[in-house]
Amino acid sequence: MQHDTRLPVIAIPMGDPNGIGPEIVIKALADPQVFAWCRPLVVGDAYCLGKTLAALDLPLYLHTINTVADARFQPGFIDLLDLSHEGLENLQIGTVQDLAGQCAMDYIERTVALAASGEATAIATTPINKESLRAAGVPHIGHTEILASLTGTDDPLTLFETNGLRVFFLSRHVSLRQACDLVTRDKVAKMIRRCCASLQQLGVLDKELAVAGLNPHSGEHGLFGDEELTAVGPAVADCQAEGLPVVGPVSADSVFHMTRIGRFSGVLSLYHDQGHIATKTLDFERTISLTLGLPFLRTSVDHGTALDIAGQGIASAVSMLEAIRLAAKYAPLYRPLT
Repeated sequence: MQHDTRLPVIAIPMGDPNGIGPEIVIKALADPQVFAWCRPLVVGDAYCLGKTLAALDLPLYLHTINTVADARFQPGFIDLLDLSHEGLENLQIGTVQDLAGQCAMDYIERTVALAASGEATAIATTPINKESLRAAGVPHIGHTEILASLTGTDDPLTLFETNGLRVFFLSRHVSLRQACDLVTRDKVAKMIRRCCASLQQLGVLDKELAVAGLNPHSGEHGLFGDEELTAVGPAVADCQAEGLPVVGPVSADSVFHMTRIGRFSGVLSLYHDQGHIATKTLDFERTISLTLGLPFLRTSVDHGTALDIAGQGIASAVSMLEAIRLAAKYAPLYRPLT
């Protein structure tokens, strides 16, 4: 059977081999609809994936290949670029190990090389473990930092999407007190520009970007805080004057719902949990992280390696499926920023 060459090639690094990455990849590719979205290609080790496949007892054939041209891209087959690491028999599922961290890093490097060469259209990543990476001497704490280093990208942008709700973040892993201090006119304006450019990259800037308010009811004209008056509102006005399609501040208790029903193209949330709570409450398993600003599109599951359940065959592949689907959806539209 010939595969549809018009479909994007989505490269999938297997993730930490001691975690649930191999399991959710296999379960996702057992779903025939994946092959209607894209041509999926796994980067990993046949030893690990084969053991997992045998334990899951799914009707799939592991098809190891040396080049993308050798792939079959057909339901019932898992096309795998096998990196053939040595010492894999020493891996202990569900534990932190330096070998697992090194394998995960090597999978990412090969996947990035495929995307950089144009052999893959986009990548959809599985979980990696920060402790295993550190044990392997990898000088990065996560996927975003690794991808930025490998591609020479300065400060990639994270977008969450679930069920049509798209959410950006002004700040991420800082205290709430620090997050409030980071809400400045200049920082908000710069982020608005980046968000609009990113939505344009994905071909979805068809409506305005909404900027969430920081305080209850967006401060009620200064009654509950003045950040909306001194920072958010002026930043929005600055960007409107530049011709950008943005509005705000819009009260955080309604802006996510309004975006979900199609009023806005996306939301700029002003701190980590403001946006995370909205997306994950709407649909935890289908909240997918997109990394923008890279030379290629990257999507990712928004969960960890789950070492506590690894190897038990009970991990859900819903998030992996959704990550592959969104990679396939946006890959043909994605245009790197110049």
